[in-house]
Amino acid sequence: MKTEISPQYNLIFKILDSMKIILPLAMLLAALTSCGPKHESQQAAAAAPALPVVTISSATAVTQQEYPASLQGTVDIEIRPQVNGNLEKIFVDEGAYVNQGQPLFKINEQPYREALNNAFASYHAAEAALINTQLEIDKLTPLVANKVVSDYQLKSARASHKVAQANLEQAKAMVGTAKINLGYTTITAPVSGYIGRLPKKQGSLVSVADVEALTKLSDVHEVYAYFSLGEADFIRFKAQYNGNTIDDKIKHLAPVSLVLADNNDYPVTGKVDMVDGQFDKNTGAITLRAKFANAKGLLRSGNTGKIRLSLPHDNAIVVPQEATVEVQDKIFVFAVDNTNKVTKQPITIIGKSGANYLVSNGVKSGDRIVFKGFDNLAEGTVITPEKMQPATLAKN
Repeated sequence: MKTEISPQYNLIFKILDSMKIILPLAMLLAALTSCGPKHESQQAAAAAPALPVVTISSATAVTQQEYPASLQGTVDIEIRPQVNGNLEKIFVDEGAYVNQGQPLFKINEQPYREALNNAFASYHAAEAALINTQLEIDKLTPLVANKVVSDYQLKSARASHKVAQANLEQAKAMVGTAKINLGYTTITAPVSGYIGRLPKKQGSLVSVADVEALTKLSDVHEVYAYFSLGEADFIRFKAQYNGNTIDDKIKHLAPVSLVLADNNDYPVTGKVDMVDGQFDKNTGAITLRAKFANAKGLLRSGNTGKIRLSLPHDNAIVVPQEATVEVQDKIFVFAVDNTNKVTKQPITIIGKSGANYLVSNGVKSGDRIVFKGFDNLAEGTVITPEKMQPATLAKN
């Protein structure tokens, strides 16, 4: 059965169909009208972000370089026996402080005392033989003068006398050698210092041919810190100071610091007093020596640490480290030109002073760079610079 729709309902349907087109258009127009200005302002804000900017300046700065160092006493020697025998006594303990001339070890002296007695006996026999030859000369001299005996006998007696004199000198030398060997049985400290380990114990057999020493003795009232510079570092080191020779330059060198193994500074500064005469052909480095006073005995031979050298730089370009970014082993800053456009600029670092980098290339005095807030900053972005307050800048 076909149902007919009244004219009034047809009118209503036509109106509803027209509204399906009009309403979306109206909603779209309203959205464009309300959101357009706001979106443009957001783009404008994103195009010109406000970021703090600093002006690069030059200043006198000091950089500090650290080099590994090994420490030795001013005297650091091995104590070895000079005669063979049994170690009869040990007078000191490991780590003890000893004075120069103090007894350290005693080797059994009995064989060497008997050798001295034997040398004395030979000496006395040589003395007697010399006397006999002199008596023979005295006897023959008048006989030869009176032509009782031939001159040959007197000459022979005189030759025997010279042999006896030589034998006496030899016996005397043997006595001296025996005395020296007997003296070597008591081993004394050649210098004042600290005793090291004692690998040999009482009763051990010791020999002059032993590979291992009886102990080591270190005089550490002053210590030497040895460190090395590569060829490039050494060239820069020489260029920093006045003087025609290395000795002249060392005189102008500032005191150096010693950083101990716990990263604390040794309380006394030292002085570089020696530069090796040549580079090590294996390492390509040259050795320097710094001397440190050690009145309290805090340092010992064998300690390690780092020597900290301070190098002055006049009119150095200073860039706050916080204003840099590292990408693939290169350091960059965001330079700001006269139109406030940002450019990512690589810089060459020659040192570090406090919280600042010292720069040789990439920027110059008077240039402006973004101080911070550049994590998502794109190349070529125009920014609104904000001047930094002096108190917020990095200090040397």
